Amino acid sequence: MTALRPERDSSGAPDDGNAAYGDSAGDAHGDAGAFAAAVDDLADPLTDPLPGQHPSPWFRSAAAEPVPQEPQDQTQPQAQEQSQEQEWYDPEGYVRDWYGPQEPQTQRQEASPQSPASEPTYEQLYGAYAPERPAQAYEPIPDDETVGLRTADTRRIAEPERETTPERPTEGRAARRKAAKKGGAAPPPPRQTPGAPLSRVEARRAERARRPSPGAVLSRGIGELFITVGVLMLLFVTYQLWWTNIRAHQQANSAAHDLQDDWAKGKGKPGSFEPGQGFALLHIPKLDVVVPVAEGIDKQQVLDRGMVGHYNEGSTKTPMPDAAKGNFAVAGHRNTHGEPFRYINRLEPGDPIVVETQDKYFVYKMASILPQTSPGNTSVIGPVPPGSGFTKPGRYITLTTCTPEFTSKYRMIVWGKMVEERPRGKGKPSVLVN
Repeated sequence: MTALRPERDSSGAPDDGNAAYGDSAGDAHGDAGAFAAAVDDLADPLTDPLPGQHPSPWFRSAAAEPVPQEPQDQTQPQAQEQSQEQEWYDPEGYVRDWYGPQEPQTQRQEASPQSPASEPTYEQLYGAYAPERPAQAYEPIPDDETVGLRTADTRRIAEPERETTPERPTEGRAARRKAAKKGGAAPPPPRQTPGAPLSRVEARRAERARRPSPGAVLSRGIGELFITVGVLMLLFVTYQLWWTNIRAHQQANSAAHDLQDDWAKGKGKPGSFEPGQGFALLHIPKLDVVVPVAEGIDKQQVLDRGMVGHYNEGSTKTPMPDAAKGNFAVAGHRNTHGEPFRYINRLEPGDPIVVETQDKYFVYKMASILPQTSPGNTSVIGPVPPGSGFTKPGRYITLTTCTPEFTSKYRMIVWGKMVEERPRGKGKPSVLVN
């Protein structure tokens, strides 16, 4: 855009009030041609492009590449030199060159504290002669498709891209429903981004997945029951194999001490005894066994208390050791509850077995062993037991216990024959001393 300028008439007479445009005295540019060239060289600021897009020296940034200049007329040396000297946009120089000296920056800030200190307003730049403000550049309103694409791009930037594999496609819920209606297998839902909120359907599905099924509850209950039973069985086995032995040893030792005290006090003369009452001590030196002998074979009163029981009832009744003839038969546990007969299977013929009473020692020698027989075979404790090797009545001893170990299916039998009867006044027999 070129500014309007007055013309001089051909006569060269000065016009009223316009001496600065043409006469030699008031023309700042020298002649009319130089003035016109200078005016044409200047661009109207209202039509200047934005900074960085205009070749004008005031709008050129320091980092921008220099814009190639077109060849200028020789009549424009001043403008070309000014263009080469300026390398960035200088707002103060721009205003000063076009509108003359301005008031200081501090005064402008005090006068208008709301306006920025570095950029003057449009009215401050142009004042009362401000032309019409140029219209804002037209920006087309984006359509729905563009908005959708931008939204998708924004989501793609905000959320990490989901894995796309044949097993985990990226189709949404509508695609899965369509595949299910067609009869095909619906693809699994896409994997949720960690921390992303779940939809209502996904939340219900996750809640159902966390909730155990009836089968899981039943199997869990059965498993807990098995664990409880296993723990109880382990405790029972520990009680049977360990604690019962400790408890039975304590009870047997206490009974032996009480029996010896009674003998020292003159009590417990041979004769009839009450069930569960101790009356003798059984010694097996090879097995290092010293155990009380009580009347009867009751489990709770005799056997489970770690003692040896004497057969004294009904068809299983046997005589005492001091009888002239007969088979003195006793029974004891092989496992648990003191297990006094645990290793009687290790006895060999000739090993001593001693029964100590209040007045005498009865010494037997091991004769034979029956490894296994039925529990109902009561003939093994008869006066002349079959299979023992004895052929006539005599003074014998019979030890019976359960077999195999930790069961009571069969019975093991050990027989012995008396070889010595020694009064207590003569001291202990040699088999107990050595």
